[in-house]
Amino acid sequence: MPESKSKFLVPVVSAVIVVAGGIAAYLYFKNPGGNNLTPMGSAKIVPANALMATYVNTNAESWQRLQQFGTQQAQDLVATRVKDFQQDLFSDGNISYDTDIKPWIGGVMIAALPPTPATATSTEKNTSIQAEKEPNILLVVGIKDKIKALNFANKLKQQKNSQIQESEYKGQTIIARQGSNQPTYAAVLNNTHILLAPEKQTVEKAIDTYTGEPSFATKEGASSILTKGVDLQNTLAQIYIPDHANAAEKLATLNPQGRPLQPETIAQLKQVKSLVAGIGIDDAGLRFKTIVNLDPKLSKFQYQSSPAKIVSKFPSDTIALLTGQNINGSWQTFLEQSKDTPEIKQGVEQARGQIKQFFNLDLDKDIFSWMNGEFALGAVKSDQGWLANLGFGGAIVFDTSDRKTAEATFTKLDDLAKKQSLNVTQKNMGGKNITEWDAPFQGSLIAHGWLDQDTVFVAIGGPIAATIADNKDKTLDQSETFKAVTGSLQKPNGGYFYLDMEKTTSLINRFVAADQPVTSDINAILGSINGFGVTVNSTDKSTFQMEMLLALKPSSSK
Repeated sequence: MPESKSKFLVPVVSAVIVVAGGIAAYLYFKNPGGNNLTPMGSAKIVPANALMATYVNTNAESWQRLQQFGTQQAQDLVATRVKDFQQDLFSDGNISYDTDIKPWIGGVMIAALPPTPATATSTEKNTSIQAEKEPNILLVVGIKDKIKALNFANKLKQQKNSQIQESEYKGQTIIARQGSNQPTYAAVLNNTHILLAPEKQTVEKAIDTYTGEPSFATKEGASSILTKGVDLQNTLAQIYIPDHANAAEKLATLNPQGRPLQPETIAQLKQVKSLVAGIGIDDAGLRFKTIVNLDPKLSKFQYQSSPAKIVSKFPSDTIALLTGQNINGSWQTFLEQSKDTPEIKQGVEQARGQIKQFFNLDLDKDIFSWMNGEFALGAVKSDQGWLANLGFGGAIVFDTSDRKTAEATFTKLDDLAKKQSLNVTQKNMGGKNITEWDAPFQGSLIAHGWLDQDTVFVAIGGPIAATIADNKDKTLDQSETFKAVTGSLQKPNGGYFYLDMEKTTSLINRFVAADQPVTSDINAILGSINGFGVTVNSTDKSTFQMEMLLALKPSSSK
C-alpha cells in the first residue's frame, strides 16, 4: 500500500476521539447500540460497491487466549512488539490503547472500496488523483461504551497540533482532522459507529448508505457469508469477499506493474462466487478457515476424499508431508481448464516434448495415468551416508490400480539410469525387492520398489529407502506431534500438508545460521510452535473448505 494511505492508520484513533469530542453531548444522551456491534451491523453502513471487508474483533478476552501458549520469552516478545506498535500509533499524544481506547471500542470493520475518480473541482485534487491508483479504505469503528468514549474525547480535546474543520452532509457532521500526516475524515452515526477514511467522499458515501442507499450487507452473496461466517472459537478477524471475480479484477487494475486480466483468467475466477475466511484461537493454537462458494455451473473442481492410510508408510522422523488423492484426475482437470488459455496450453506441449526427448516417456500415459490413488510426498530426517550433509532425504509413495503401467515406467527409468553410468542393482530391504541407483563414491542416490501389491515408492537416498521399506519403527501417524497438528483438522478431507516445526527449526539453525545466526527472538517464536497443518474438504460441488492450524505449545509458565 502506498505510504500516503498507509499513514492513514496512524492518526485513526486520534481522529476517533476528536469526533467523539465534537459531539460529546450527542453521545451522552443516546443509548448504546450493542446489538449493532457485529459484522452484519457494520456491513449495513459500508457502501455496496466495497470490494471486500474485514471485521476485527477487539474483545480483549479473545486475544488474551494467546497467553496460554509459548515460552515466557516468546510471550514477552509479543507483548513488547504490541507495546511498541501502540506507542508508534499514538506518538502524537499521551494516549494509551489499554487505558483510553480498549474500554469503549467495539469491533472494527475495514472495507476496501474502488478508487474515487479525480475531479477538477475537488478541493483535495492531489489526494483524489492518487486515489485513482489505490482502493479507498473505510473504517467502521463500533462504540460499546458511550461514557468511556466521552471521557476519551475530553482527553483528546486537550491535544495540540491538530487542526479541526467541520462540515455538514445529509444531517451528519463530518470532522476533518489535519495532523502531522494526511487529513483524516470522520463522522459519528447515531452513537453506535464512527466512520473514518482518508477521503471525504468515502465518508459521504457511507453516510449515503446509512440513510438508505444499498449496503455491503445487501450485496448479492454477502448476507450469507456475513451471517454464517466461519466456525471458529474466539474469532479474532474475518474477511468477506462476496463477489470474488469482480474484486480480483478491480484489484488487479490497481497494480501499476500489473496487466489487465485475460478473459480466460476472468472466466476461471468466476468459478468462485464468494468466500469468507477467519482466524481464531482454540486449545490447539491459531486456526484459520476459508469457505469458498463455487458456481456449480462453471466450476470444474473435482474433490475426492483421501483415506490418509498412506501416512503410515512414513516414519515418525518425517519433517514435512504432503498427501492427496488421484494426481491423474487433477491433471485431467488442469488440462480441461487450460485448454482455452494459449500460454498454458503451449507450456503443456513443451513439457510433453521435453519429457519425451530426455526420458523417452509419455507425460500423460507413462507418468500421470497410473497415479490414480492416494499419494504422499515427504521429507524425512536422516544423518546417514551422503544425506548426513543435508540432514534429510525424501520419498514419494503412490497407491495405484494400474501396476502394469507403473512397472513399465520404472523399467524405462532404470534403463535410462544405466545409460547415465549409474549402477542399477536389486537389494532386499525389509523383505521387499528394492531397486537402487548407485553413483561411484556416493552410494545410493535413488531407490524404488513396491511396498505391497498396489503401493510403490521412490526415495532419495538409500537410508530413506531402507526406512520406508522396513517400516518397523514408530510411524508418522503414531507420532504425538503429528496427532497434535492434524488430529483436530476436519475429517474426512482431501489430504494433508504437515510440517514439524521442531525438526524444521533444527534445519534452519543448521543451514541459515552458518552464514547469519538466527536471533534469539526468532528462535523463541519458532520454539513455541509444534507444527503447521493444512487440509481441504468439500461437502458438495458448490462448497470448498480449507483449514489451517498453527499448532502452538502450551505455555511454559503453566
